[in-house]
Amino acid sequence: MPLDNIESSKDFVKKIIKRDRKIFFKDYEESICSFDLDCEHNNENKLNKNDNNKSLENINNYSKNIESSKKPLIADFTEYNPFHKGHYHCMKVAKEKVPNSLFVSVVPGLFERSGRGIPFIMTREARAETAIASGADIVVEGPPMGILGSGQYSLCLAKMFQALETDFIPRGYKPFAEFDTILERISKGHGVFPKPYKIIDIDEGDVLYKGKLEEDNYVIVSLSKSLKKINFNFKDKFIFVKRIEGVSGTLIREATNTGDFTKVKDMLLPQTIAILEKEIKEGRAPLNLSRDEDTILDSANNLSYDELIELNLMNEKIVNELINTREIKEFESIDEIENFIPYGFSSHIKHRVLSVLETKIKKGIIYDYIDNYPPNIRVLNYKNESVLEEFKEKLNNDNRRIELWQ
Repeated sequence: MPLDNIESSKDFVKKIIKRDRKIFFKDYEESICSFDLDCEHNNENKLNKNDNNKSLENINNYSKNIESSKKPLIADFTEYNPFHKGHYHCMKVAKEKVPNSLFVSVVPGLFERSGRGIPFIMTREARAETAIASGADIVVEGPPMGILGSGQYSLCLAKMFQALETDFIPRGYKPFAEFDTILERISKGHGVFPKPYKIIDIDEGDVLYKGKLEEDNYVIVSLSKSLKKINFNFKDKFIFVKRIEGVSGTLIREATNTGDFTKVKDMLLPQTIAILEKEIKEGRAPLNLSRDEDTILDSANNLSYDELIELNLMNEKIVNELINTREIKEFESIDEIENFIPYGFSSHIKHRVLSVLETKIKKGIIYDYIDNYPPNIRVLNYKNESVLEEFKEKLNNDNRRIELWQ
């Protein structure tokens, strides 16, 4: 991004955080009254609640005999940061295995922060646009990942899949010998749980793997745990897709920061490059280098112990070290704050803490929000009106609204 756009980018990020806080608390209020029959939100559009006990057919049966009045729904969760050929490959494989289906992309939205706590390259509106341009039928807003712990946003995702009445879930993975057994157990609907340095099949009670999983593989296992926790029957629902080689997120981010996509044109679809170039030209990208620095510094320097400890993801160790550090000298930059934050079990805790200081959402509110997630189904983009009507028809008998992003 040209230097004269950096300030405008920071101002843009501030506006996003301010806007999304309002949306978050609106959603929170809706989630609190979602089971209150007198709540005004419950008198609007309704969705269809998932019946976890319905019988499931496997992929081959769907491919051979799709006579139902409702198309099977494929729900794919990914950040699309940005949409690249690896994402397209996963989408393509899933759509080939389940033809005549609705492909719904679940894209994390509020606060524009990834599961690592790092700002996304571009807004969810732009990321949704790339998904539709590349073959998705519907894009719905997923959970605010950057201010949640990995277990928290995994649980939100599981609840979203449940609310969508998901028939199939495609997931990319990195293959290695022991992981085949893990995927086989998950395909059978077993609860495979990640524990510190080992993976356990709760249904069988045996250890499937000793060691840490790479991130994409860990997400699959964590999701199976969350789906099991909410009693969602995921037997034969997963479509596991081997990741393709030759796609580098680091190189793509570097290209976006410079605006030169020459070295990564084989990693991205032409429509992604076109949308990225448009967002850069209009000052809405790249956003991954910008934060609401003023709010983060104010939170770190001025919030009391009680106010800090109430924030999501904050613990006594982090809060005490923050206060002890600022008593010697106030923080003057985000880098200073990041350097003091101690590493935890998650390698992403530093950026997540920055996002928490930036958004200032209390953990008690987060717990209630997750308990009743999602308060609605927010559609960020869709292929056409006909597809949108099909989507509404499939989800037509629940207490959550379908809300179109404005």
